[in-house]
Amino acid sequence: MTSVWSRDASRSRARPSGTSPGPRWPLQLTAGGGCRPARHPGWRPAPTSIPTRRPTASAALAVVRIDPDTGQVRVEHLWAVDDCGTVINPLLVEGQIEGGTAQGFGQAVLEQVVYEPDGTLATGSLMHYALPRASTMPPLTIAEMVTPSPLNPLGTKGVGESGTIIGTAPIMNAVADALAPLGIAHLDMPYTPERVWAALQAARRTT
Repeated sequence: MTSVWSRDASRSRARPSGTSPGPRWPLQLTAGGGCRPARHPGWRPAPTSIPTRRPTASAALAVVRIDPDTGQVRVEHLWAVDDCGTVINPLLVEGQIEGGTAQGFGQAVLEQVVYEPDGTLATGSLMHYALPRASTMPPLTIAEMVTPSPLNPLGTKGVGESGTIIGTAPIMNAVADALAPLGIAHLDMPYTPERVWAALQAARRTT
Protein backbone atom coordinates (compact mmCIF):
# COMPACT_ATOMS: atom_id res chain seq x y z
CA MET A 1 0.00 0.00 0.00
CA THR A 2 1.16 3.50 -0.79
CA SER A 3 0.45 6.25 1.71
CA VAL A 4 1.09 9.94 1.31
CA TRP A 5 1.03 12.13 4.42
CA SER A 6 1.01 15.87 3.88
CA ARG A 7 0.49 18.20 6.80
CA ASP A 8 -0.70 21.72 6.09
CA ALA A 9 1.16 23.92 8.54
CA SER A 10 -0.86 27.01 7.62
CA ARG A 11 -4.13 25.25 8.47
CA SER A 12 -2.65 24.04 11.73
CA ARG A 13 -1.94 27.62 12.75
CA ALA A 14 -5.31 28.98 11.59
CA ARG A 15 -7.44 28.17 14.64
CA PRO A 16 -10.16 30.16 16.39
CA SER A 17 -9.08 32.62 19.03
CA GLY A 18 -8.75 31.16 22.51
CA THR A 19 -8.24 27.54 21.41
CA SER A 20 -5.36 25.14 21.76
CA PRO A 21 -2.39 25.36 19.38
CA GLY A 22 -1.99 21.57 19.52
CA PRO A 23 -0.08 18.98 21.56
CA ARG A 24 3.24 20.80 21.93
CA TRP A 25 3.36 20.43 25.70
CA PRO A 26 4.01 17.38 27.96
CA LEU A 27 1.58 15.25 29.89
CA GLN A 28 1.26 15.80 33.64
CA LEU A 29 0.81 13.01 36.18
CA THR A 30 -2.24 13.33 38.41
CA ALA A 31 -2.52 12.42 42.07
CA GLY A 32 -4.42 9.25 41.22
CA GLY A 33 -1.57 7.91 39.13
CA GLY A 34 -3.11 8.78 35.77
CA CYS A 35 -2.07 11.49 33.39
CA ARG A 36 -3.69 14.45 31.69
CA PRO A 37 -2.45 16.92 29.09
CA ALA A 38 -0.75 19.96 30.54
CA ARG A 39 -2.86 22.74 29.07
CA HIS A 40 -1.14 25.37 27.03
CA PRO A 41 -1.16 28.76 28.80
CA GLY A 42 -3.24 30.24 25.98
CA TRP A 43 -5.91 27.53 26.06
CA ARG A 44 -9.43 28.40 27.15
CA PRO A 45 -12.57 26.23 27.23
CA ALA A 46 -14.58 26.40 24.02
CA PRO A 47 -17.48 28.87 24.09
CA THR A 48 -20.82 27.24 24.80
CA SER A 49 -22.13 28.54 21.49
CA ILE A 50 -19.81 26.15 19.62
CA PRO A 51 -21.33 22.68 18.97
CA THR A 52 -20.24 20.08 21.52
CA ARG A 53 -19.03 17.76 18.75
CA ARG A 54 -16.75 18.37 15.80
CA PRO A 55 -16.86 15.20 13.66
CA THR A 56 -14.04 13.87 11.56
CA ALA A 57 -14.20 14.75 7.85
CA SER A 58 -13.13 12.42 5.08
CA ALA A 59 -13.52 11.86 1.36
CA ALA A 60 -12.64 9.00 -0.96
CA LEU A 61 -12.47 8.07 -4.62
CA ALA A 62 -12.42 4.61 -6.22
CA VAL A 63 -11.57 3.42 -9.73
CA VAL A 64 -13.04 0.05 -10.67
CA ARG A 65 -12.93 -2.23 -13.70
CA ILE A 66 -15.68 -4.80 -14.41
CA ASP A 67 -15.15 -7.87 -16.59
CA PRO A 68 -18.32 -8.12 -18.71
CA ASP A 69 -17.82 -11.85 -19.29
CA THR A 70 -17.34 -12.95 -15.68
CA GLY A 71 -18.80 -10.08 -13.62
CA GLN A 72 -15.56 -9.77 -11.69
CA VAL A 73 -15.18 -6.34 -10.06
CA ARG A 74 -11.59 -5.21 -9.78
CA VAL A 75 -10.89 -2.16 -7.64
CA GLU A 76 -7.84 -0.68 -9.32
CA HIS A 77 -7.13 2.11 -6.83
CA LEU A 78 -8.55 3.82 -3.77
CA TRP A 79 -7.75 7.38 -2.67
CA ALA A 80 -8.68 8.63 0.78
CA VAL A 81 -8.37 12.06 2.41
CA ASP A 82 -8.96 12.21 6.14
CA ASP A 83 -9.09 15.03 8.68
CA CYS A 84 -9.07 13.80 12.27
CA GLY A 85 -7.75 17.01 13.74
CA THR A 86 -4.34 17.10 15.38
CA VAL A 87 -2.52 13.83 14.73
CA ILE A 88 -0.62 12.64 17.79
CA ASN A 89 0.56 9.29 16.40
CA PRO A 90 0.61 9.22 12.57
CA LEU A 91 1.36 5.49 12.46
CA LEU A 92 -1.74 4.59 14.47
CA VAL A 93 -3.93 6.94 12.42
CA GLU A 94 -2.64 5.42 9.20
CA GLY A 95 -3.33 1.92 10.54
CA GLN A 96 -6.87 2.86 11.53
CA ILE A 97 -7.62 4.23 8.07
CA GLU A 98 -6.01 1.32 6.24
CA GLY A 99 -7.72 -1.29 8.40
CA GLY A 100 -11.08 0.43 8.19
CA THR A 101 -10.77 0.80 4.43
CA ALA A 102 -10.05 -2.93 4.16
CA GLN A 103 -13.26 -3.60 6.09
CA GLY A 104 -15.21 -1.30 3.80
CA PHE A 105 -13.68 -2.95 0.73
CA GLY A 106 -14.70 -6.38 2.01
CA GLN A 107 -18.24 -5.22 2.67
CA ALA A 108 -18.56 -3.84 -0.85
CA VAL A 109 -17.27 -6.80 -2.88
CA LEU A 110 -16.76 -9.87 -0.68
CA GLU A 111 -18.52 -10.33 2.62
CA GLN A 112 -21.97 -11.88 2.94
CA VAL A 113 -23.81 -14.36 5.14
CA VAL A 114 -25.09 -17.30 3.08
CA TYR A 115 -27.62 -19.93 4.17
CA GLU A 116 -28.44 -23.27 2.55
CA PRO A 117 -32.06 -23.92 1.51
CA ASP A 118 -32.56 -25.94 4.72
CA GLY A 119 -31.41 -23.01 6.87
CA THR A 120 -27.88 -24.24 7.51
CA LEU A 121 -25.33 -21.44 7.73
CA ALA A 122 -22.87 -21.95 4.87
CA THR A 123 -20.45 -19.19 5.90
CA GLY A 124 -20.02 -20.07 9.54
CA SER A 125 -16.22 -20.21 9.54
CA LEU A 126 -13.39 -18.14 8.13
CA MET A 127 -12.73 -20.96 5.64
CA HIS A 128 -16.05 -20.15 3.96
CA TYR A 129 -16.65 -16.49 4.82
CA ALA A 130 -14.90 -14.20 2.34
CA LEU A 131 -12.67 -11.62 4.01
CA PRO A 132 -10.29 -9.11 2.42
CA ARG A 133 -6.68 -10.21 2.43
CA ALA A 134 -3.46 -8.44 1.59
CA SER A 135 -3.48 -10.13 -1.83
CA THR A 136 -6.97 -8.83 -2.66
CA MET A 137 -6.67 -5.28 -1.32
CA PRO A 138 -6.38 -2.58 -3.99
CA PRO A 139 -3.62 0.04 -3.91
CA LEU A 140 -4.51 2.70 -1.35
CA THR A 141 -3.27 6.28 -1.24
CA ILE A 142 -3.94 8.25 1.95
CA ALA A 143 -3.63 12.00 2.33
CA GLU A 144 -4.06 13.85 5.61
CA MET A 145 -5.51 17.25 6.37
CA VAL A 146 -5.17 18.78 9.83
CA THR A 147 -7.95 21.04 11.10
CA PRO A 148 -7.62 21.07 14.90
CA SER A 149 -10.82 20.81 16.87
CA PRO A 150 -11.49 23.86 19.08
CA LEU A 151 -13.32 21.70 21.60
CA ASN A 152 -10.39 20.11 23.44
CA PRO A 153 -6.87 21.18 24.38
CA LEU A 154 -5.24 18.70 22.00
CA GLY A 155 -7.29 19.67 18.95
CA THR A 156 -8.04 15.99 18.23
CA LYS A 157 -11.05 14.29 16.65
CA GLY A 158 -12.06 10.67 16.19
CA VAL A 159 -10.52 8.44 13.51
CA GLY A 160 -11.68 4.91 14.31
CA GLU A 161 -14.53 4.61 11.81
CA SER A 162 -13.36 6.85 8.97
CA GLY A 163 -11.99 4.01 6.88
CA THR A 164 -15.05 1.80 7.25
CA ILE A 165 -17.15 4.53 5.70
CA ILE A 166 -14.80 5.68 2.94
CA GLY A 167 -13.98 2.10 1.96
CA THR A 168 -17.51 1.04 0.98
CA ALA A 169 -19.37 3.99 -0.55
CA PRO A 170 -16.87 4.98 -3.28
CA ILE A 171 -16.65 1.39 -4.54
CA MET A 172 -20.44 1.08 -4.61
CA ASN A 173 -20.76 4.40 -6.44
CA ALA A 174 -18.06 3.48 -8.95
CA VAL A 175 -19.70 0.15 -9.77
CA ALA A 176 -23.13 1.78 -10.04
CA ASP A 177 -21.69 4.40 -12.36
CA ALA A 178 -20.10 1.71 -14.55
CA LEU A 179 -23.34 -0.29 -14.81
CA ALA A 180 -25.67 2.68 -15.32
CA PRO A 181 -25.19 2.89 -19.14
CA LEU A 182 -26.55 -0.68 -19.35
CA GLY A 183 -29.75 0.33 -17.58
CA ILE A 184 -28.82 -1.28 -14.26
CA ALA A 185 -30.17 1.21 -11.73
CA HIS A 186 -29.73 -0.84 -8.56
CA LEU A 187 -27.65 -3.75 -7.34
CA ASP A 188 -27.36 -4.99 -3.79
CA MET A 189 -23.92 -5.44 -2.29
CA PRO A 190 -21.67 -7.28 -2.07
CA TYR A 191 -20.74 -6.99 -5.72
CA THR A 192 -19.72 -10.61 -6.15
CA PRO A 193 -18.95 -11.90 -9.67
CA GLU A 194 -22.11 -14.02 -9.64
CA ARG A 195 -24.35 -11.10 -8.71
CA VAL A 196 -22.79 -8.68 -11.18
CA TRP A 197 -22.78 -11.30 -13.96
CA ALA A 198 -26.50 -12.04 -13.39
CA ALA A 199 -27.29 -8.33 -13.60
CA LEU A 200 -25.30 -8.01 -16.81
CA GLN A 201 -27.12 -10.96 -18.38
CA ALA A 202 -30.51 -9.57 -17.38
CA ALA A 203 -29.59 -6.19 -18.90
CA ARG A 204 -28.49 -7.83 -22.15
CA ARG A 205 -31.79 -9.71 -22.46
CA THR A 206 -33.77 -6.50 -22.18
CA THR A 207 -31.75 -4.55 -24.76
